[in-house]
Amino acid sequence: MKTLITLRREAGHDGIIPRGWQMAWYEPYRRVGVYYPSPLHWILRAVREFAYRLRIALCAPRIERAQVFEMQRTHRSRQRLADEYGRGYLAGWRECYRVCLDVMEEEIARTDDVWEIGALLADTPKASREN
Repeated sequence: MKTLITLRREAGHDGIIPRGWQMAWYEPYRRVGVYYPSPLHWILRAVREFAYRLRIALCAPRIERAQVFEMQRTHRSRQRLADEYGRGYLAGWRECYRVCLDVMEEEIARTDDVWEIGALLADTPKASREN
């Protein structure tokens, strides 16, 4: 059974608003404005706002629980920062280790140079001592 007189009207962005009706509130998820007759829209908006704030107050956690939530949140953020620092530190250490290994492998690969230096030193004439 539907009544002929409805006090609530909803209109989208291109909707037609009857004369004498004012927007009480806007619902962004649905992109709809809710309209009521002119003096009633203030009262219903205030009732809706009061009910919303009352629900928030009744559903809010107790002080101790809120403090525990805050402690957990700060611990998680510190842990995340420590993990990021640790990952960066290890990445830098691995990069440095790879560079050192590359340099050592290059030195080991140049074994021929060692023998050339030995031959060069063996071929030099000894300085004679003149007294």
